[in-house]
Amino acid sequence: MTDSLGWRKKFGVLVPSTNTSVQPEFDAMRPPGVTNHISRIRIPNIPLQSDEDFNRLIALIEAAQDEAVDSVMSCAPDYLVMGISAETFWNGYEASRKLKAHLAEKTRLPVSMGSEAAAEALQLYGAKKIGVVTPYWPVGDANVVRFFGEAGFEVKRVEGLKCTSPVDIAHVTEARLRAALAKIDGDDVDALVQVGTNLAMARLAGEAERWMKRPVVAINTAIYRHALRHAGIPDKVEGFGALLAKH
Repeated sequence: MTDSLGWRKKFGVLVPSTNTSVQPEFDAMRPPGVTNHISRIRIPNIPLQSDEDFNRLIALIEAAQDEAVDSVMSCAPDYLVMGISAETFWNGYEASRKLKAHLAEKTRLPVSMGSEAAAEALQLYGAKKIGVVTPYWPVGDANVVRFFGEAGFEVKRVEGLKCTSPVDIAHVTEARLRAALAKIDGDDVDALVQVGTNLAMARLAGEAERWMKRPVVAINTAIYRHALRHAGIPDKVEGFGALLAKH
């Protein structure tokens, strides 16, 4: 017997409780027979005014994460998807691998995470030099740059939006995201990357590829594509750019 709606795969999806973008964006990308089951990592909507505040936010997420994992496991998912990106970049490439190993050991499930998914997307495009948009404060930007550097990419420019709370990340307008993409673009980059899963940029990234004439990788698209493909789901999904429509 299989799940009547998730007859192909049931994804258990972890998101911070402050995140309002992952669930609708993942659901919009969902092919028939795949279902998304959200488990919220309970954190407060703390003010973000400094690197110290951002470090505290990461600590709060890490402390509450395993409880959310235990919660989603009760629906017997087939695959675990991390709908959060900052933690997956934190402390570089090896730390990212350790986090994935911890989650895989805890759940006995395959795992998709933002850091690995973004790197895989860039490899598909053959990109080496990148520009990055984040909602983070400088300490978060530094961790993203470190991960990509250790993964074999060169970050030429990074635009951190310094959002003032976790919830405020989802309030960033399309106009502001377009301006941020323009700041990190240039003839010296092969691709543009957006991280921060609460920045709603999946559809904009697909549109931006047409006028920027280069790959634009939105983190939620990269994560969901990684989960689908590694779960054996080959369906191509239109409306989110070449990453999900062609790869």
